[in-house]
Amino acid sequence: MEWLKLIYGFFMANLLGYGGGPSSIPLMYQEIVPHYGWLTNEQFSNMLALGNALPGPIATKIATYVGYDVYGWIGLVVALLATIVPSATALIILLEVMQKYKQSPVVKGMTLLVQPVIAVMMAVLTWKMAKGPADSIGIWQTLIIAAIAFWAMKHLKLHPAIVILAAFAYGGLVLRYTV
Repeated sequence: MEWLKLIYGFFMANLLGYGGGPSSIPLMYQEIVPHYGWLTNEQFSNMLALGNALPGPIATKIATYVGYDVYGWIGLVVALLATIVPSATALIILLEVMQKYKQSPVVKGMTLLVQPVIAVMMAVLTWKMAKGPADSIGIWQTLIIAAIAFWAMKHLKLHPAIVILAAFAYGGLVLRYTV
């Protein structure tokens, strides 16, 4: 029955995840951590960091990791299909509808007004994920690391994978002696 939970959890998260992987992450988090308890907050954060360092869409990487962890190779395939099928189907349908009605004020309003909701979902997820490091290494060090990461990506235009690798290095070389 676990494979049915994988189908439902990933299908719903990706069906409702308008805007791609980043908007699906909070929905996946809700299914993976609090709803089904497949991962802890810390495990989800680590998986997300590692997934962002690898190439490709984040939603499929989350699905394959969790699917495999929960139900082995069958779980991997089931979660991956449950992630891809709604997105691919919705994309085909929505592209047809939006192309047909692209000048409609309703369509323009729908696409513009959903963006603040996605931003709030990402902010809530960020808040939840920041609690783990704040408890482990302290709020100030967490804020300083976050500020440096933001500065490196925004002003130095460093790729997020490089920033994540730098954080891994810092955590392994510096924090292991202080925590």
